[in-house]
Amino acid sequence: MNTISKIERNNSYLKVIWSDGKESQFNYLWLRDNCPTAHDKNTNHRMFNILEVSKNINPKKYIINKDGKLEIEWSEGEHTSYFDPKWLRENCYTLKNKTKYKSPYKLWDNSLKKNFKSICIDHDEIINSDKGLKKWLELLHYTGIAIVKNTPVKDKSAFPVLNRISHTRETFFKTPFEVINIPKPNNSAYTAHALRNHMDLPWFENPPGYQFLHCLINAAEGGDSSAVDGFAVAEYLKNNKIDVYKILTEVYLKFRDKDYTQDNHRGFHAPAIGLTKDKDYHDIRFSIATMDSLDCHPDLMDKVYKAHHEFGNLLHDDRFQIKFRMEPGDIFSFNNRRVLHGRTEFNPQSGNRHLQGYYIDRDEIIGRLNFLKLTNL
Repeated sequence: MNTISKIERNNSYLKVIWSDGKESQFNYLWLRDNCPTAHDKNTNHRMFNILEVSKNINPKKYIINKDGKLEIEWSEGEHTSYFDPKWLRENCYTLKNKTKYKSPYKLWDNSLKKNFKSICIDHDEIINSDKGLKKWLELLHYTGIAIVKNTPVKDKSAFPVLNRISHTRETFFKTPFEVINIPKPNNSAYTAHALRNHMDLPWFENPPGYQFLHCLINAAEGGDSSAVDGFAVAEYLKNNKIDVYKILTEVYLKFRDKDYTQDNHRGFHAPAIGLTKDKDYHDIRFSIATMDSLDCHPDLMDKVYKAHHEFGNLLHDDRFQIKFRMEPGDIFSFNNRRVLHGRTEFNPQSGNRHLQGYYIDRDEIIGRLNFLKLTNL
C-alpha cells in the first residue's frame, strides 16, 4: 500500500507526495467536506454542511500521525479530521484526472452475426446463478445487446428474469406492452409494417435505458429483427467524416410524441449523438417516425439534413447492422440508447406474431452490475 512520504502546504491545497513518487493536490474545502465524520454511519449521507464554514478555511496544523493517517486541525469549528491514506489515494482527483479515459464499450458491426452465440445466454443460467446474471449484465453494458434463450412463453413470463436485475420502468404503453398487429394502431410497432432501425421514445427527456422484447409467438412470414450499434456508426463518422460527426454531436434535433391516444404533448430537443463529460458516447437519438419538424438555425439546416441523411443510411447499412429471426422464448435485450432496432414487414394472414415489451432504466443495469462486481463473482 502506498504511504504518504511528505506534505507541502499551498494557498488552497495540501500537496501530498506518495511513497511511489506520485503527487496529489487536496483542496482544503474538499478535505473538510470529505472528513470521515461528515457522513452518517448508517445512511452514508453527508450530514456536514460545507456552507457553514468560510471559503478561507485552512489547516491550522497538519501531521502524519503514528497510525499513518493525515491529521488536520482546522482553522475553524474546533474540528480535527483523520484521513486514511488508502482512502485518499483511491479518491485522489489529481491522479484520476491524469489517467487517460478508456471506454468500456465493445463496438461491433455486422461481423457479430458470425459469432451470434457469443451474445446468447440461457434463461435458467440467469435465474439460477448470480454468475449468469452478471454475464447477462456485462453483455448489456459492454456490448449493448444480448439474446436470452429458452424463456417460458406464457403471458408476462419475462418478469422473473427481469426482476433479477431490478424493477421495470412503467410508461403509458404499460408493462408489458403488447407488440401485435391491431386495428387503428397508435404506434408503428402495432402494425405489420416494416420498422426502420430506431430508438424508442426519443421525445422523453430521459428515454428508457434498456428494452426487452420477449417473443411469445413468431409464426408469421417476415417479421425478422435487425439491430445496429449506433456507437460504432458514430465512431466511424468520427474517424472518417468529422464534419458530419460535429453536426450530429452539436446541433439539437427535435422529437415529438405523435400518439393520438395521449392527452400529453411530449417533445424534446437533443443531438443525434450525445456525449459524456469524457467525450465518450452517451446515447443515440434516431427515429425517422417521431422526429418533428426541425427548427435549427437556417444557416445550418442544409448541413443538418445532409448529416442526418448520411447517419441514417449508415445505421441501415449492411456493413453495420445484423439481422436475425426471434424464436419463441427469446428475449431480445438491448441498450435502447445505443443499439437501434427494427424489423421487416410481416404478413399477419400467414400466422401470429406476438412480442411483449419491457423497459428498465440504465441506472438499474449498471448499478446491479457494480454490486455483483463487488462480490467478486
